[in-house]
Amino acid sequence: MMYYNNYWGMDFIWWCAWIIMLLWIFAVPYNIPGQRNKKDSPLDVLLKRFAAGEIGKEEYAERKKLIEIEMIRES
Repeated sequence: MMYYNNYWGMDFIWWCAWIIMLLWIFAVPYNIPGQRNKKDSPLDVLLKRFAAGEIGKEEYAERKKLIEIEMIRES
């Protein structure tokens, strides 16, 4: 016996599973939930800004000192 009208049966579930899997692979951004990403510390952000030339040497030293003092207070 052949079933021609089985689209809404198990075939429908498999098509949905394939579509969801393909969307997951190609459409989900690289920052997948559950992935552990290291957050940049304030000193890392400051160093990146200094390396990019956004701030000068004096401003870097001053802000670094303030961040280190604040870190000592918190611990």
